[in-house]
Amino acid sequence: MIDMNTNTSMDDDSGVLDEALERLHASGPERLGRLTNHAPMVVETLASRGRSGAVHRWLDLYETKLEEFPASVDPVTETNWQTALGDPRRAADWIAYFTRELAEHPWREVLAVWWPRLLPGIYGGSTHPVIRVGHTVRTLLKGAGSTPRVTELAHGLGYWAARHHPLSGIDWRPDAAEAREALASVSAISDPEGGFPHRLARVGRLPAWAAGVTDPDEARRRLAELVRAATHRYATHGHGEETMLIHAATAPNAVLRTLPALPRSLWAPSLHAAWTAAAAVTAMYPTEVPVPYVSPGRVTAEEVFERALAHGDEHVIKLADTAMDVGDEQALAAALRAVELTAP
Repeated sequence: MIDMNTNTSMDDDSGVLDEALERLHASGPERLGRLTNHAPMVVETLASRGRSGAVHRWLDLYETKLEEFPASVDPVTETNWQTALGDPRRAADWIAYFTRELAEHPWREVLAVWWPRLLPGIYGGSTHPVIRVGHTVRTLLKGAGSTPRVTELAHGLGYWAARHHPLSGIDWRPDAAEAREALASVSAISDPEGGFPHRLARVGRLPAWAAGVTDPDEARRRLAELVRAATHRYATHGHGEETMLIHAATAPNAVLRTLPALPRSLWAPSLHAAWTAAAAVTAMYPTEVPVPYVSPGRVTAEEVFERALAHGDEHVIKLADTAMDVGDEQALAAALRAVELTAP
């Protein structure tokens, strides 16, 4: 667990986030060939939530999970990028490509070009790449375009490109009116065993929630509704898989955070991709018997985040971050449920 005395109430202007990102960019986006490096997402969360004093302390504890930056295979270029897409061996090549692109073009322009190319592969890396990008964009939208933060966007986009994994062949069922109802109507996959890629390959039928939405403002409203519904659902269904079900909320929230940086024409496609990701995760990790909702009582969002930080798990911290975005009682209950279910 994290020592709560590390909270010195610094904000990210202290330079702590930049220091942490520079420290992390010597490491690869994964470890053991498949597990995600969550540290960039967590340090951004701590800085954004006014807990910069805990950043290096948390990172010291996580450092044993970091691996060296991977070796390059062959440079990614404008002429060969399509063949390199979705090749996890090319992570270093992709990161180098985006580093060059972001040195030559404003970050919003690069994001606008690559977001629609990468969005169909939102499921790769268990949705972690889009979550990493969403955390980075949140910081960049504050106007803090320091070199380490722009470099972090290169790492996030590069990781996404390397792990790009489309999902096709979905049989779309009639949708429900509300995101809450649509998530409740998701059917479990036929063989809910094995890891994320094995389960993802078995996703075949999903409800077509919000399929007809084309208006950008309506898409943003529906995406916020989805984040709220998925976060609420964790409070009663999180025990079905305490870690992976968190992504049903955090992946759509990463997309929601990115919308202001994107052309409005990309908002509706972003909604549809986020829904498919949330629904797929729900189908892949079904909860047979939900637990009754338990009110968290008189607790503030800041107190909930402090409990998540004291717990220390990366997924718990990130769900608490999303719960604070949602901001209501059941969202806070979901964050506390993650603290309860997850081993520190």
